[in-house]
Amino acid sequence: MEKAYVLLRVELGSERDVLNALEEIPEVKEAHQIHGMQSHCVYDLIIRVEAETPQEIKDLVEKRTRGIGKIRSILSLICIKEGDVQFGI
Repeated sequence: MEKAYVLLRVELGSERDVLNALEEIPEVKEAHQIHGMQSHCVYDLIIRVEAETPQEIKDLVEKRTRGIGKIRSILSLICIKEGDVQFGI
């Protein structure tokens, strides 16, 4: 199972509507409104999604999430499974 965290910037005042729509998507396992401590925090929501493949996550973000409307920008952070990346010196 693949996992990703997705940060979303939404239109002012639409946070609850977007959260409600996101919670209807079965692959969305968590959805939260977020607030930064600095004025430069540009994202309003964070969701955790799970799917069988990275391509399914990409499709979910590109098609279903963007289709909700009132979303101004998205940043996807796909989690890397242990052993998938090698670190060198």
